[in-house]
Amino acid sequence: MKPCDGLEVIDKEDMTNGDARVVLCDAAQVAPDMPLRCERDGMAYAVFVLGDRYYVISDTCTHGPGSLSEGYVEGCEVECPFHQGRFDIRTGAVRSAPCSIPVRTWTAYLVNGHIEIDPDEVRPNA
Repeated sequence: MKPCDGLEVIDKEDMTNGDARVVLCDAAQVAPDMPLRCERDGMAYAVFVLGDRYYVISDTCTHGPGSLSEGYVEGCEVECPFHQGRFDIRTGAVRSAPCSIPVRTWTAYLVNGHIEIDPDEVRPNA
């Protein structure tokens, strides 16, 4: 596995909640190597913490019905429990087969101890 470095991730502390952002969870609920599944408006998200950075990806594997929040975390990658394909938690990029489509990601904002995202955020595929 590659070390978790080399990418700049936006963390914003003490920002006011923008109209489009929603709270997913308390930051204290997310532990290293133990992602948290959060559901909002019919969408399931997996929230991760790597070092002092938070990341949010779609909880559903792009290859099958696996829940990525139930996957094995090693370094900056999560392994899907369904077919053991892996994704980069930071970018959503596929890191091993059988997965071939990147998983969707959102910018995680740390605001007053909560993890927030803009569910309508459009980010380029990894």
